[in-house]
Amino acid sequence: MSRTVAVIGGGYGGAAVAKALDEEADVVLVDPKDAFVHAAGSLRALVAPEWAGNIFFPYDGLLRRGRVVRDRAVGVDSDGVTLASGGRVDADYLVLATGSGYPYPAKTDTDVAAEALGRLRATHEELSGAERVLIVGAGPVGLELAGEIKAVWPDKGVVVVDPADQLVPGFDAAMREDLLRQLEGLGVELRLGTALAEEPPSEPGQAKEFTVGTTDGGEVGADIWFRCYGVRVDSGYLDGVLAAARTPKGQLRVTEALNVEGHRHIYALGDLTDLAEAKMAGYAMKHAEVVAENIKAQLRGEEPAARYLPSPVPSVLLPLGPTGGVGQVPGPDGVSVLPAETVAQYKGADLFTGRFEELFGVEGPRN
Repeated sequence: MSRTVAVIGGGYGGAAVAKALDEEADVVLVDPKDAFVHAAGSLRALVAPEWAGNIFFPYDGLLRRGRVVRDRAVGVDSDGVTLASGGRVDADYLVLATGSGYPYPAKTDTDVAAEALGRLRATHEELSGAERVLIVGAGPVGLELAGEIKAVWPDKGVVVVDPADQLVPGFDAAMREDLLRQLEGLGVELRLGTALAEEPPSEPGQAKEFTVGTTDGGEVGADIWFRCYGVRVDSGYLDGVLAAARTPKGQLRVTEALNVEGHRHIYALGDLTDLAEAKMAGYAMKHAEVVAENIKAQLRGEEPAARYLPSPVPSVLLPLGPTGGVGQVPGPDGVSVLPAETVAQYKGADLFTGRFEELFGVEGPRN
């Protein structure tokens, strides 16, 4: 009996499910990158270039039995994967885990780790010489970037612009109040309820003094800027019935078992799913556990029983540098708001790099 599982995408969820199935099936992991990129550490890597190597994990140590194919999926149908090189991987089970794209520097924009590391270090040089930084987007990424910058350069001016009137809507009021208090303490300037009338004349991450107008009739000036908004779901490679299973946002409709609707042997996880929850690495890795358990059951000839239901309480760990930050998780009475010390302990101090050193079988630090 053939037991081939093709995992398309080697990010958080894809790498985790490939590892979990490595002893049970013939796993083929398809990804164009030469290394896993721990995107949650990218903003720390930008401000601390001596640490930046710690976000790259070669795929060599991930699988013992399976194999990693460094190629890009250009077509996926119900029977397998067509590769950009012209090759083909036929599979009994498919796991779609290609995630989403996001503007640099929150996610790297090259498939070569050495190039990505070089760009981060070059952008660090541009940033280090700037006196005032504009961050466009006050979501978790933009605020985390502001916190990382202030942790290294406390006297550098940082202004965050966003058209929303409120930070992180949907989260507990006490958490938002603590977030505002910490940002004020760091000296981060918030310009909410407005947007840029036009983009700055320079590319994001390139130092050049500018002043641009805002839609409320004001203006904002800086020496460098970063775009921290604009998620793009990566599902354009899907063919036929799988393409038809996408929502208007490009996500895939999935069951509680995380099957693509109508396909018992095809699963999706992470940002690619239409689940009503934030698109976060932690959720993708929880999805991977469910998918792995269900495929293992099918390989044994059993009915898959693992289910995933999004929590009614949204979770977040939002570091503001290594020692600050806010968070909330589900608690026994609903929402549990986390103090900065707990956020730092769980995430801010090392941004979970230790977890991935274990997953990929490498030892840190790496520069």
